[in-house]
Amino acid sequence: MATQIHPTAIIESGAQLGTNVQVGAYAYVGAKVVIGDGTVLHHHANVEGRTTLGQQCEVFPFTCIGTKTHDLKFQGGEPGLIAGDRNVFREYVSIHGATNDGEFTRLGHDNVMLAYSHIAHDCLVGNHLVMSAQSALAGHVIVEDHVNIGWGTGVHQFCRIGAHVMLGGMSKIVQDVPPFIIADGNAAIARSINKVGLERNGFTPERMDAAKQAFRIFYRSGFNRTQAFDAMHQHALVAVADFQHFLKFVEKSERGVVAGR
Repeated sequence: MATQIHPTAIIESGAQLGTNVQVGAYAYVGAKVVIGDGTVLHHHANVEGRTTLGQQCEVFPFTCIGTKTHDLKFQGGEPGLIAGDRNVFREYVSIHGATNDGEFTRLGHDNVMLAYSHIAHDCLVGNHLVMSAQSALAGHVIVEDHVNIGWGTGVHQFCRIGAHVMLGGMSKIVQDVPPFIIADGNAAIARSINKVGLERNGFTPERMDAAKQAFRIFYRSGFNRTQAFDAMHQHALVAVADFQHFLKFVEKSERGVVAGR
């Protein structure tokens, strides 16, 4: 199927559209936008700025992708947004470009952002994010792979969200959330291992055990942070990838990690 552009769409001179792209009625594509093969922009979709969308993305009506940062420190230049393949941006989603010249907000592949969700400037989002309606990532947030964010959740600037995390609906995230867990509340706390999410993503019993052991030592042992790190470094599973992932994540934290129950 050849590229299809509705006669009422506005495609600025300089925009680059791949093969089999569809652009619906009253959609807008800016002059510095690159759109990959097979991507669909529905009616009234808006993609602008120095933005690259990968292949087979779907941009629903009234989205704003690649628009200017909200950051008041913006000094001009050409910051931008780079998104990978098969991303879905539902109605009224907004994703901003970065703040500083030559830098980018980045999204990986196979992410789904539901209606009215927002990703701010300079965020780094991995793959397979499911972001529920009316949730938001503030600037400079880092999200690893296979994260689920519940409805109405807000994540503070510079927080990190680990892989396979579930954030409960209407949660307030003001510190880092280690991988493999469920965090929920205002402010959010670590509730448990994300057992259902890990099983759905094919974790073997051995991988599940490694994640559980890391969680138990860090959150259920009664240790302070230094003692927990020492215990984890001496644990029999310390060389196992998922255990090591959890350990390195919490050791690297600069904002601190969410508290336990």
